[in-house]
Amino acid sequence: MTVEIRELIIRTTIVGNAGNPDSSSAQEGSGGDRAIVAACVAQVLKILERKKER
Repeated sequence: MTVEIRELIIRTTIVGNAGNPDSSSAQEGSGGDRAIVAACVAQVLKILERKKER
């Protein structure tokens, strides 16, 4: 039995740093965020490619 997802809702909450933000930690965080986004995009593309094969 297959499951079909017709709607996917993704919600995020972004909270700014309180106080004095450290520039080095802000850059490290953005690099980590970019890596996570890149990994998610790669997984979505793999899923779409598998869907095309069916």
